[in-house]
Amino acid sequence: METKQGTLHVYEAGTLSVAGFGGHDVLEHVNLAEVRGELLELIEEHQCETLAIDFTGVTLIPSGLLGLLASLREHGVTVHLYNPSQDIREVMEITNLQEVMPMYEVEV
Repeated sequence: METKQGTLHVYEAGTLSVAGFGGHDVLEHVNLAEVRGELLELIEEHQCETLAIDFTGVTLIPSGLLGLLASLREHGVTVHLYNPSQDIREVMEITNLQEVMPMYEVEV
């Protein structure tokens, strides 16, 4: 069940929701307010407990997006990162954000 919701592609919706950017690496132009709204809507609509963000095809992400994802814990959800690139992994490890948002290699 893949649907496009604004900037995000939703691959699975429910208590475990999986969303991503459709394999596109153009996140420097991403509208963070729009993404935040889409994620909060997904979380609320599906009573999401775990939100997995699929970074397949994304090499770098803006720091504001990392902050946005980390802030989602305030809404009672656990955030996981699926298929992060090596560069994203390095940033996560340097900032210790992998403690807050674990990373996994999965097939979406």
